[in-house]
Amino acid sequence: MSGQFDFCSHGKKVLDTELHALEKIRDYINNSFTLACELILHCQGKVIVMGMGKSGHIGRKIAATLASTGTPAFFVHPGEASHGDLGMIKKSDVVIAISNSGEAVEILALLPVIKRLGIAMISMTGKPESSMAKMAQVNLQITVDKEACPLNLAPTSSTTATLVMGDAVAISVMEARGFTADDFALSHPGGALGRKLLLRIADVMHSGELLPMIEEHASIKDALLEISHKGLGMTAIVDHNQQLRGIFTDGDLRRLLDNHIDIHNTSIGEVMSNNPQTISPQLLAAEGLKLMEDNKINGLLVTENNQLVGALNMHDLLKAGVL
Repeated sequence: MSGQFDFCSHGKKVLDTELHALEKIRDYINNSFTLACELILHCQGKVIVMGMGKSGHIGRKIAATLASTGTPAFFVHPGEASHGDLGMIKKSDVVIAISNSGEAVEILALLPVIKRLGIAMISMTGKPESSMAKMAQVNLQITVDKEACPLNLAPTSSTTATLVMGDAVAISVMEARGFTADDFALSHPGGALGRKLLLRIADVMHSGELLPMIEEHASIKDALLEISHKGLGMTAIVDHNQQLRGIFTDGDLRRLLDNHIDIHNTSIGEVMSNNPQTISPQLLAAEGLKLMEDNKINGLLVTENNQLVGALNMHDLLKAGVL
């Protein structure tokens, strides 16, 4: 059966139907859209999203998108709201009620209380003449000609249109709010972007007893022991005040061995690399990664006013999830 049925053709037909629906949704980005965005932007409380069935699933995603882009928001199930969760909603909040028909009885049962409390409401419906649309301050129209379902029953085009309208609202409000990548990172601390925008050099560097460091009068042999013991593939060279003088790396060692240098009697100060790349502990770990990549090096020394305070290498950034 699967060999005879043209799944690709039917799949493309679904996409064509839904793309046509989205083209129509563009016409509903109008003054009502502006009013809805302004209500959300100036909301002094939270945005409460409601919806039943498939509209509820889409509503959860819209609430999550709003929350992650600078607008405090969460989803409340209309059925649960009727049994106590309505207490989560305050006069300073804004409600977004979603129903393609605009006649979801579970939401309609809540509207008298919402209106009595003076809570602003935005409806998202496919029928602007519906009960929900008429009771809302603003109705965002999400009408589609037909569902992608051949029976015109399963919510498909309509839920896609709702989701896209929700995205349009959330991102428009985000831009009006001046929401930045740094703000986004604060609400996504566990994600890759959060790590790149929040993690500082000080958070990943080796310091104290773990910091590879030796004074410039020490021998090359002593430097090698320090590199081996601290495991960063390098050691900093400092004076007696811990002011940075240079660096010695595994690569420097290979070059010395080619030149048959006496590692027992030659001081590290004679063979160290001067003016090593350094970075401030307050800079982002991602900036440290770029510095290493640009200079084709595997490690960095961390300084404040030329005083050595830390060190890190590519492996540290990899473990931290920055790389």
